[in-house]
Amino acid sequence: MGTDKKTAGDGKDGTKQDKEPPPAPRRFVTMHEGTFRGTKLGYTVTAGETHLVDGDGKPRASLFTFAYVRDGMVDPAKRPVTFLFNGGPGSASLWLHMGAFGPRRIVVPGDGTGAGVGPYEIVDNPHCPLDETDLVFIDPVGTGFSRPLGEVKPEEAWGLDADAGIIADFIKRWLTENKRWASPRYLAGESYGTTRAVAVAGKLQGGLAGVAFNGLALISVILDFHTARFEKGNTLPDVSYLPTYAATAHHYGLIAEPPEERARLLDEVRRFAIEEYAPALLAGSRLEPAKRKRVLKKLARYSGLDEAWLDRSNLRIDPARFRKELLRERGIVLGRFDTRYQGRDYDQVGELPDNDPSAYAIDSAYVSAINDYLDRTLAVEMDRPYAVFNRVALTKWDWHGPRNENQPSWPGYVNVAPELGRIQRENAGVRVLMANGLYDLATPFFAAENTIAGNGIDAARVTMRYYDAGHMMYVHEPSFDALMTDFRALVTGN
Repeated sequence: MGTDKKTAGDGKDGTKQDKEPPPAPRRFVTMHEGTFRGTKLGYTVTAGETHLVDGDGKPRASLFTFAYVRDGMVDPAKRPVTFLFNGGPGSASLWLHMGAFGPRRIVVPGDGTGAGVGPYEIVDNPHCPLDETDLVFIDPVGTGFSRPLGEVKPEEAWGLDADAGIIADFIKRWLTENKRWASPRYLAGESYGTTRAVAVAGKLQGGLAGVAFNGLALISVILDFHTARFEKGNTLPDVSYLPTYAATAHHYGLIAEPPEERARLLDEVRRFAIEEYAPALLAGSRLEPAKRKRVLKKLARYSGLDEAWLDRSNLRIDPARFRKELLRERGIVLGRFDTRYQGRDYDQVGELPDNDPSAYAIDSAYVSAINDYLDRTLAVEMDRPYAVFNRVALTKWDWHGPRNENQPSWPGYVNVAPELGRIQRENAGVRVLMANGLYDLATPFFAAENTIAGNGIDAARVTMRYYDAGHMMYVHEPSFDALMTDFRALVTGN
């Protein structure tokens, strides 16, 4: 059920206020039952708005969230709660919500083929971890039904620091309203959501905030954006993406190694990337011809690309070019989020793909699923559409963290990885799961490995998992099963 009452009224002195306060937050509460990993239970879903204010008590933001809470808990203080969000930035939480963690999920083909047109199959999700933890899905400002309030402009909420601050404030508010401060706490984010998770955890654990987390689930990890900035003169992305190119080339039969040898092959590529490829790129025009020839030959073997093409590209492989070039002779272009997906462009001679086959293959299914679920299952009735992705938020995103007014603002890039290292040092009990798709060219797995190695993160306290899929590994059923098993292990400690 929902409420939609305006609370505008008179000021304390009896005069009419110049500006009416925002309408009261709307909340829709429904009761459900489900069976999760063999445990039958009842649960309550609260889908609705939470209004946040700034330090002066002025309206700041309205966050729309979905809270799944198990009914009949004997001791809620011992019941874990997990806060989840996607990334973008500019994306709502529907991908994790309807794809993996929610009690109902959309089923799409997991073999790299498209979901086609509706009707789509939305099914009960027995892998939903509600038997182990309550779940709260968060849509950041400008996504879903979330929005700024009062005189706050949307772009004031669109940035690394501002966004993390709003999410952190909501989490504290939720813990207070639901009397859950004693509960074990977890964060789960996907893609930029992994950046957000570390930033939020840092804000809540730092200073006197006093909100430490038991665990972080980082799905398709990007913490150091230097690993993904393909700019002239930056060698780190070329090195970080190479093992994903090799996994893709092997998948399409362009590397003559049997499937059971893939792990050994990828280790071989990792060593080459660090010990030979990186020094060659750093040497640049100083690279000796004989060494260049050796590196070129190996690079062609591991990437599946032609030596002459690699020679002309100065040993560098842009991921968009790779997706267009690898199967050019077959007229096939590959997906960015998942290179197992194939598409066809307007022509076969262009330099870059027209679009991302791994995105348009499933977008309609997920968008249809969340809107149908809101309408028919959760009975949510709002006066505005559910915003799946806000491209304006992405284009206006402030990528800087807090600024020191006493120091000049130098050009730079986002890197929250040192913050994760600090969180580990100051919280001996925090557990970290990093989930990586082998065919992900948005957040490649070797980039995550390089980030761990170079930013003060204790690798021994990070559980690294690899799945035979891409960015959204949960579209692939065996990978989905493995991901949920790994997440449960994070929460239970087993």
